[in-house]
Amino acid sequence: MKKKLQSFAVLLLLSGSLAHAQATKDPVVENIVKEATQNSQLETLAHELLDGIGPRLVGTPEMEQANNWALAKYKTWGIDARNEKWGEWRGWQRGITHIDMVHPRLQTLDGIQLAWNPGTKGKGVTAELVILPEFTDSIAFQKWLPNVKGKLVMISMNQPTGRPEYNWKEFATEASLKKMQEAKTAAAEAWNNRIKNTGKTTRTLPVALEKAGAAGVVMSNWSGGFGVNKIFGAYTRKIPTVDIELEDYGMLYRLVESGKKPQIRIQAESKNLKNAPAFNTIAEIKGTEKPNEYVILSAHFDSWNGGTGATDNGTGTIVMMEAMRILKKMYPNPKRTILVGHWGSEEQGLNGSRAFVADHPEIVKNVQAVFNQDNGTGRVANISGQGFLHAYDYLGRWLSAAPQEITSSIQTQYPGFPGGGGSDHASFVAAGAPAFMLSSLSWSYGNYTWHTNRDTYDKIVFDDVRSNAILVAILAYRASEEPELFNRERINMPLDTQTGKQRTWPELRQPTRKGGLD
Repeated sequence: MKKKLQSFAVLLLLSGSLAHAQATKDPVVENIVKEATQNSQLETLAHELLDGIGPRLVGTPEMEQANNWALAKYKTWGIDARNEKWGEWRGWQRGITHIDMVHPRLQTLDGIQLAWNPGTKGKGVTAELVILPEFTDSIAFQKWLPNVKGKLVMISMNQPTGRPEYNWKEFATEASLKKMQEAKTAAAEAWNNRIKNTGKTTRTLPVALEKAGAAGVVMSNWSGGFGVNKIFGAYTRKIPTVDIELEDYGMLYRLVESGKKPQIRIQAESKNLKNAPAFNTIAEIKGTEKPNEYVILSAHFDSWNGGTGATDNGTGTIVMMEAMRILKKMYPNPKRTILVGHWGSEEQGLNGSRAFVADHPEIVKNVQAVFNQDNGTGRVANISGQGFLHAYDYLGRWLSAAPQEITSSIQTQYPGFPGGGGSDHASFVAAGAPAFMLSSLSWSYGNYTWHTNRDTYDKIVFDDVRSNAILVAILAYRASEEPELFNRERINMPLDTQTGKQRTWPELRQPTRKGGLD
């Protein structure tokens, strides 16, 4: 009987706990989850942005097209939106790049022209390839420099292997792995010294080659995985600079070394355009009780344009758009204004978000919280308090409202340290506003998608992106409902263990308002 009474008491306790849990469920949170899972717009948004518009390099027509697309999309959801001009950038549009080996045999090569590089005229540029040789010093380089006239100069090392490290670790013998690792280290050190001995850097070397009459610059910025190269901007203004994928670059390199004197033809149909206006796309749901206090959702809109900018930062973009759509439907009258910023030119130095911080001090001083997402398609896995002493008090409460299956794998660091760069939250942190990076799981981001030619729609993991949209919407909702404004007291910055000097809060930096014009 005693056991039965004890069991009955436990049941009462459990049923009471369940009833309490049921009673404290938040209908707004439940509706956010329901809308996100049953009526997701993520796939449609990704398709329209990535497949339809494509990469969004600052200064290109596609970037402005994306700004206008987002503006129209928000208006269909009944959300006020605007494009805010913050500066201008060198205008450019990528055309078709065609690279072919024409001697000693014919083969179409996998490669692409770098950003902001001028197009080739007529039938393109056809020339012999030469490899940047070894020099004892910069004087020897200057003596050799006239030899580049009319030649295409290869300025990247030949990789000892085209297999990523994990592939070697899985299949190679211990001795073979060690041998390859040593060969890679030695090759990289030797090539770095080769560049160093020219007296130039990877930025200034192409310029010197151009001035000396080179027909073009050929490189291969391998990203350490199968079929991936990182694609950035060119430093030459008159001659083509192209990146050729590792497999073809290595073949050409070996042909040069063996004396076959390979020739390639480069046809690049890019266009230099007039300077283009640069925008941030801003949308907001006006607050009802504290309209002059702000919860900000943050993601950069621009990308490099080797791929279509799917995980950097198409995923962050569609997370914030989807969160705003859901909030407008399920939480249409927030206490504080919920604002989303789709920032321009993050890739060139956080320019869009820095401009917003500089142009809107009245908003920045009344920020409740900024939630920024940037680094890939994975579920949010890490959140730091960014050096705000009381971050746990606020973020802890807001996170507790989200479903456990979303928050259980999130690691938090409180109070953490302020981010000095890397993504747009840093623009706000430098101004003293509580801004938080929602860092995600890797999904091989560093090697395979970050700034690469393979950063495309098919790399998106929509279940993880959906989880992030739910999380962001809930954080925005709870931050809006918070009775008091976020306490901005900062940590005492520790000593730098290397210098022994006191570390300082990140410096507030001004944006580049006119870019790519020098």
